[in-house]
Amino acid sequence: MSEPVRVRFPPSPTGDLHVGNVRSALFNYAFARHNGGAFVLRIEDTDLVRSTEASYRGLLDDLRWLGLDWDEGPEAGGPYGPYRQSERGGLYADVAARLRDAGFAYPCYCTPAEVEARTKAAGRPPGYDGHCRDLSEEQRAAYDAEGRSSVLRFRMPDEAITFTDLIRGPVRFEPEHVPDYVLVRSDDSPLYTLTNPTDDAMQRISHVLRGEDLLSSTPRQIPLHRALRELGLTDAPMPEFGHLPFVLGEGNQRLSKRKTPEASLQFVREQGYLPEAVLNYLALLGWSFGDDRELFSLDEMCRAFSLERVNANPARFDARKLQAINGIKVRELSPADFIGRIAPFLERAELIANPPTDAQRQLLQEATPLIQERVNLLGDAVPMLDFLLVDEDRFAIDPDAAAKQLQPESLPTLEAAQAALASVEEWTADNLQDALRMALVDGLGLKPRRAFGPVRVAVTGRTVSPPLFESVQILGRPRTTRRLSAAIDSIRAE
Repeated sequence: MSEPVRVRFPPSPTGDLHVGNVRSALFNYAFARHNGGAFVLRIEDTDLVRSTEASYRGLLDDLRWLGLDWDEGPEAGGPYGPYRQSERGGLYADVAARLRDAGFAYPCYCTPAEVEARTKAAGRPPGYDGHCRDLSEEQRAAYDAEGRSSVLRFRMPDEAITFTDLIRGPVRFEPEHVPDYVLVRSDDSPLYTLTNPTDDAMQRISHVLRGEDLLSSTPRQIPLHRALRELGLTDAPMPEFGHLPFVLGEGNQRLSKRKTPEASLQFVREQGYLPEAVLNYLALLGWSFGDDRELFSLDEMCRAFSLERVNANPARFDARKLQAINGIKVRELSPADFIGRIAPFLERAELIANPPTDAQRQLLQEATPLIQERVNLLGDAVPMLDFLLVDEDRFAIDPDAAAKQLQPESLPTLEAAQAALASVEEWTADNLQDALRMALVDGLGLKPRRAFGPVRVAVTGRTVSPPLFESVQILGRPRTTRRLSAAIDSIRAE
């Protein structure tokens, strides 16, 4: 490529990231890394009502969590800053004035009601009709004298806008479908229609890769880019445009965080998805690694990435597949890495200290091999390990589990288990298994599920736990004995 590759990710800090935004960031990042270019983070925060500092900080944290490090942008700096649009107001005001002075833009005094009334009367489709396009100075002065406010509209050329989309091929928009549009509100605040292409031009963005929902904005932006170059405001080449396919949810509707919680990056973080799993799955939504390969790292994706492998057809978000990929990635972690990843979830549940005590660390090292193959989400580690880590005065049995397994008919089973474990000399999983099988399966004639279910609930508090005998070994004789006694006493007291 003759010009250095420069792409941007321009989120608005008005809430947590949507996975569709993350996929856009990922594809831009991979394209930049594959081509040795720059990945620019630009914060589009001109909506001062909805933008918040907390959301801004959250955006930076989310991108760092994902591992999508930016070359230029907030906190990284760069030659084309500042990278927050709220700090570039003077630039936009200057560009708007120069566009107006050169005739590329003009003040429009029409109210939305007036535009709507004229289009209905003329039987035209909705859209601005160019009423103020060619007002004389006297007409403008008369409107000003009336106290009418005005917006600044860009003067679209009376010709078709054509370009070659990097994903969709040739695209053409006829002039009647792209009317003159507003650049600056009546209160002099700039709109996205001005700020976004102005920043792309000034920051020398070479490729604009974004969602298909923004395709209709491209025929507006191309003439504005040309105007900026004609005015000498930039000498950068026109960026190339590529529009990524929609991500659809249930019923082939647009993916929404309301209907699909996994569409929220905050949700997947809180549930315990791995960033590498999120990126791996999102890469599959519209892009193919090749050779039917579905599992890869971010570095591998960047080395293989090309826009030729991006599919223009909509992609469907499947939360179950995301969780399945996450489970595979969880099982690929080293034991030490797995402990480090689940530690924040255990801390939030007040099961371990930060940092863990020596005793807690020892328990984790013994117990995590029992659950790593069984969890799909890091958050699943909390209910799987809480019976080992919780203080004894906080240990509680799940009411539903108790209702199923700790009934009067379970009393002989628990009493036999208590007696059998009391005779175990060396407290190992094998010895515990032999003792319990002999007492409950052979002695009482119970099937294993009937035999071990009440014991599992009594010592772990749940019907689902890590392997029972290994769990009892780690739990230790004193705590196991106390919990069996408490369960027996509880049943007798009913």
